[in-house]
Amino acid sequence: MDGTLVDSEPYWIAEEEALVSRAGGVWRTEDALELVGNDLMVSATIILERTPVTGTPESVVQRLLDGVVARMTASMPWRPGALELLSAFVGQGVPCALVTMSWAPLADVLLDRLPPSTFAAVVTGDQVARGKPHPEPYLEAVRRLSVAPADCVAVEDSPTGAASSTAAGVPTVVVPHVVDVPEMPGAVQLATLTGLDPRGLTAAARSVRA
Repeated sequence: MDGTLVDSEPYWIAEEEALVSRAGGVWRTEDALELVGNDLMVSATIILERTPVTGTPESVVQRLLDGVVARMTASMPWRPGALELLSAFVGQGVPCALVTMSWAPLADVLLDRLPPSTFAAVVTGDQVARGKPHPEPYLEAVRRLSVAPADCVAVEDSPTGAASSTAAGVPTVVVPHVVDVPEMPGAVQLATLTGLDPRGLTAAARSVRA
C-alpha cells in the first residue's frame, strides 16, 4: 500500500519527525528512509532506541498511525498508474490482495475509497506475527486467496517488501519510489506503473528469474 498504491511515505516521515521533535530529538533523513517498508513495531523500536521518545512500541505506533490516518483521510495521494492498474485487474475478475505493514485503521482509509469488491483478501501488519521482510504476510495472502505463490504477482516498492514477496515464492515486480531497491532473485524492476495494463504486468512477472 504505502509507496505502491499511495504516496504515503512522506506522511509517515513527517509524523516521525514531529514525534521525535516533540521529544526534543532530531530525526534524520537517513533514519526515516531506513524505516520504509518495515513492520511498524520494528520501526517503533528503532525510534525508541535512537531518540528521546518514550513509551512502548505499541504507543509509538499508535501515535504515528493516528497522524498518518488523519493525513490520508484529508488527502489520498495515489501513485501514478496504480489505481488504474488495480481497477483493470478487478475488472477482469482477477482476485487481488492488499499486503501491507500498515495496521488495519490505515488500510481501512484506503479501502473506504475503493469499491467493496476490490480486494479479495487484506493482510495488515497487525494481523501477522512476523512482518516484512519475513515471507509470512505474503504466505498468508496466498492462503486466503487459495492460490499458489507462483501463480501470483506482487507489486512492491521497498527492499523489505520485495524480500518478503520473493521469499514467499511470489514473482515480484518492483517499482522503486522513496528508496532504492537492489536487484534480487525473483524480482524484476520497472520505472513506473503508468500506462501498464494487466497484460504488461503479467509479462513483466513472467520475465522474473529465480
